[in-house]
Amino acid sequence: MNELTCCSILLVEDNPMDIDLTQRAFAKRRLANPLEVDRDGEEALARMARWEACEPPPLVILLDLKLPQVDGLEVLRRIKTHPQFRSIPVVVLTTSAEEHDVRAAYQLGANSYIVKPVDLTSFYKSPGRLICIGAHSICHPGEL
Repeated sequence: MNELTCCSILLVEDNPMDIDLTQRAFAKRRLANPLEVDRDGEEALARMARWEACEPPPLVILLDLKLPQVDGLEVLRRIKTHPQFRSIPVVVLTTSAEEHDVRAAYQLGANSYIVKPVDLTSFYKSPGRLICIGAHSICHPGEL
């Protein structure tokens, strides 16, 4: 197992249908990286404490903006201002096409902003995107 396949992908999403769709898309691609799910912003922020306590952080975070408890922009801000975790790529995957949300996400350090609904299979295959998922690994564009 290489270094990339041992790392998880974190999905922060409250919609059960979107969680299921993502899990099925990953399973169809036979993704070796475990997919972890936090269902609200509070869960995602609590996970940061576990990373500080030596739990490995995810390779990438797929983040919805419209979350209960703590919204996705606040989660993004906290991740990107943390000295240890700011380098984790964050892909905003949300229903909001509002210009102020897009602008805010990029200003806070989002690596990509995708408006749902999206054909996830095409997203994961497309060259030049933040991440690509193959049969057994996840990689950054520089590794393509």
